[in-house]
Amino acid sequence: MEMADEAVLIGPPPAAQSYLLIDAIIDACKRTGAEAVHPGYGFLSEREAFAQALKDNGIVFIGPNPGAIAAMGDKIESKKVAHAAKVSTVPGYLGVIEDAAQAVRIADEIGYPVMLKASAGGGGKGMRIANAREEVAEGFDRARSEAKSSFGDDRVFVEKFIVNPRHIEIQVLGDKHGNIVYLGERECSIQRRNQKVLEEAPSPLLDEETRRKMGEQAVALARAVNYDSAGTVEFVAGQDKSFYFLEMNTRLQVEHPVTELVTGLDLVEQMIRVAAGEPLSFRQADVKLRGWAVESRVYAEDPARGFLPSIGRLTTYRPPMEEHVDGVTTRVDTGVYEGGEISIHYDPMIAKLVTHAGDRLTAIAAQSRALDEFAIDGIRHNIPFLASLMDHERWKAGRLSTGFIAEEFPAGFTPRAVEGENAHVIACVAASIDHLLNERKRRISGQMQTQRLVAFERARSVMLGNARHDIHVDDADDGLLVRFDDDSAHAHRVSSDWTPVERVWRGLIDGEPVSCQARAILNGVELTWRGMTIAARVFTRREAELAALMPPPRVADTSKALHCPMPGLVKALLVTEGQEVRAGDPLCIVEAMKMENVLRAERDVTVKKIACKEGESLAVDAVIMEFS
Repeated sequence: MEMADEAVLIGPPPAAQSYLLIDAIIDACKRTGAEAVHPGYGFLSEREAFAQALKDNGIVFIGPNPGAIAAMGDKIESKKVAHAAKVSTVPGYLGVIEDAAQAVRIADEIGYPVMLKASAGGGGKGMRIANAREEVAEGFDRARSEAKSSFGDDRVFVEKFIVNPRHIEIQVLGDKHGNIVYLGERECSIQRRNQKVLEEAPSPLLDEETRRKMGEQAVALARAVNYDSAGTVEFVAGQDKSFYFLEMNTRLQVEHPVTELVTGLDLVEQMIRVAAGEPLSFRQADVKLRGWAVESRVYAEDPARGFLPSIGRLTTYRPPMEEHVDGVTTRVDTGVYEGGEISIHYDPMIAKLVTHAGDRLTAIAAQSRALDEFAIDGIRHNIPFLASLMDHERWKAGRLSTGFIAEEFPAGFTPRAVEGENAHVIACVAASIDHLLNERKRRISGQMQTQRLVAFERARSVMLGNARHDIHVDDADDGLLVRFDDDSAHAHRVSSDWTPVERVWRGLIDGEPVSCQARAILNGVELTWRGMTIAARVFTRREAELAALMPPPRVADTSKALHCPMPGLVKALLVTEGQEVRAGDPLCIVEAMKMENVLRAERDVTVKKIACKEGESLAVDAVIMEFS
């Protein structure tokens, strides 16, 4: 909006009162004289009625024709079209399911596990996996409710869920003259709750032959509906390179930047040119994939609390610098700004961080460095989790599946422990920061009668949490030499131009570039590097001995109450005061950012008091109910 010449208010924050109102958007076009509309990623972007309404009002829709949206935007109908076009499809029931009982019967016939999916869905909304028949009814109700809330369409269908699958999608591009090409593939297998977290292009699974087969099927499907814009044909793939049609997204995908970087094509530009009636300026043989691109989705969520959504004001928002250096490109796509607010009403994505290099491991290394330089405060975010993924051996080896996160983090995400060589790197950063701050303090005038500078005590103790690392610090021509008492023979050379006003410490440790986020805390600094966050305090040896005698803080007992784990709307209270519940029983449903979260009892309890009402908006950690 900052680059727009004019902005028009189309309604209040809830999407059903603004971004889903066709008449409001058409009215905005008429008031401003807009000739065309690019619908973006969500809301009305895949709604046939919207494209048709624009056409009826003489406004160009920068997207596919209404007929293609109708055929592909409905996931039930799209599977029928795909089957007729001889595209591989997943076994399932393609009719509309009327109620939970019918869903259970169909799931029993298909065989478990099954996927319950909103017909008009997208972005992970309105999707549930049921591994057994007792999970189908609840999954159906949640999928239907989310679909109604997000898309205004509560139709749900059921299909077989492929075990250990990979999510691979083909980017297609067509014009209004019958030309259609595919622009390679993207792998989006790293997902959580059916929502993509990491994407890359190309896929580490595919070979040239499989890529060609998938691409040709995607083009055949697009041709069957006279597709004439950018779109994505999604496939679920087996580890043996078998693949089945999943759905077609008749819009630009969030992860389109990785395709742009490996093909050199600007997809938004191509969409605009096609919408203006221009033919494609290239053919399939002209499409070449160069290098490797990786994208991380930076979400407003708390990985340490089950990835629950987080809202609030961005008191700090400092993304890494966009640049192209030594064959490595860093790109940031975002719509937020420092001082802006992350709202409960919309998707929790803050930004897309994309890196491109000549090969996959170099692109991953660049992504890791860029994540270390991405500073955000005011809300919780998933950068520590993303940084941990970049260092994960299975990810780096390309052994992926859509179950990756559930398999590798079965108990949820816990920040990595600071130990071994990692502890030495972080301690060196802490020592460098402490040394600079001490030098500045010693130069403050008027502190002592003597003009002689106070000598700096070279023997120090770095406290990383509760772990103590004794070091010795010496000056060097270009920085510091840091020796650890447990490895005194090896001196780490540390150099940096960091100043206290910077949120990211950048420097060299033993000649290797290191970027580490630094936040001031009481008597120290909180450092974040490669997904590890720890409080670092640098003491004299005597100070360290005294600090060890300090009693630990007492933690409040919160076991007798259910606290709201994220800011959200109480959709349903499933228990009453005085009711006895058992561990695992559902207590209430809280909706945040269009996702419904069922909160369950952690142990056998009796509900003593319910402290809120259905429809009430709660802040994080607000008491929902008390137990006895």
